[in-house]
Order: sequence, then C-alpha cells, then structure tokens
Amino acid sequence: MSFQAYLDGAEKKTGKTPADLLAEATSRGYDGTTKAGVFLEWLKSDYDLGRGHGMALYHVLKNGPQISAKHVGTQGTHRDESTTLRLDGIANR
Repeated sequence: MSFQAYLDGAEKKTGKTPADLLAEATSRGYDGTTKAGVFLEWLKSDYDLGRGHGMALYHVLKNGPQISAKHVGTQGTHRDESTTLRLDGIANR
C-alpha cells in the first residue's frame, strides 16, 4: 500500500484528515523527536489505527509531507502519484 493510501485509510477510519490528526498530535506535544512507539500507542488507543496507518502519519510528523521518489510512477501496490503527500483530505482532490 502506498503512503497516500495509508493516509487516506486513516482518514476514512477516523473521519479526520491527516492534517487534523497531525495538528492534534502537535497539540498533545508529539513532534519529530517523539518515539514511534509512543505515537503509535496514542493512535491505537484513541483511534484504533494500526501500525501501517500510524507509521505513515509518523513519517509525516517526523519528516514532513515529502517522500522519496523511489516508488513514484512505478507499478505495484507501493506506488504513489507524487513525492508530496496530500494532507488536506480526500474531499479536496
């Protein structure tokens, strides 16, 4: 599954855009120095999100919305359309 598909899946499951979830994370004090396990536990306990969805959000929390061009334009399940992830929600595309 692509990064974007994981972010979209998190939105479908929680009803919150990735930007909303990341803003909430920031308001709770989570940032790029937060350990992944701590962040994942919060997402699991509050939103019942699994590791894949959580790690996609953690990547954005830690590194911003840019991803490697490695899978952009390739074939397969890990293909992303762009090196910039959309955080503003499915309805805004």
